[in-house]
Amino acid sequence: MNLMRRINLSAAIIVLVCFFLPWVQVSCAGAEATSSGLNLARHDDALLWLIPLLICAVLVVGLLHARRESVKVYAITSAICGVIVVLLMNRQRSHVQDDQSGLIAVQLTGWFWLAFIASIGMILTALALLLRRQRAP
Repeated sequence: MNLMRRINLSAAIIVLVCFFLPWVQVSCAGAEATSSGLNLARHDDALLWLIPLLICAVLVVGLLHARRESVKVYAITSAICGVIVVLLMNRQRSHVQDDQSGLIAVQLTGWFWLAFIASIGMILTALALLLRRQRAP
């Protein structure tokens, strides 16, 4: 149980850190520019602000429930927030793929994919915490 909670919290921290790293790389005629999740949230898509807010909520609930035996509230919070983050990131991925044209190359960076995989890891570990059997005392 402790291992799953640690993995979940670590995945949440990875998603939060990756939000501030470059997500999208644009190149045109040899010039390149990148945008982080923060830049995208500021300029293009205000819904992306939910990502750091939800991840911070997961971290706060995880740290508040760290010493309690029951982890159901934390697992449910983490699973719901993880699903919303995955949906928002997938929405951003589809926007990037729709913006593809022959002249301007737009691609997602490894930091985006790391955050995406970590958010899926959050969901899986939260489900593992929810579905684990209670041990008899």
